[in-house]
Amino acid sequence: MTVWFVIAVPLVVLFFALFMERVESKLANVTVRETDVEEFLESAQPHEVKALYKQGIGRALELFRLRRLGGRAARVRARRQ
Repeated sequence: MTVWFVIAVPLVVLFFALFMERVESKLANVTVRETDVEEFLESAQPHEVKALYKQGIGRALELFRLRRLGGRAARVRARRQ
């Protein structure tokens, strides 16, 4: 009985560590910087806040970045003309 316990416990710990590594790697790709959230909260438009409520921070920040990039692109085009 003790032999099985000695063999099983390290295997369980090993599989748990491997599982947690996968979870951690998925979470690392989803992280949002604090500065992004602060900037979003300071200057978000109503449709972006609605996206935050319905779809989460990822989609809301995506809309926010698209709006910011769209404004910058328009300014760059105006300067070139």
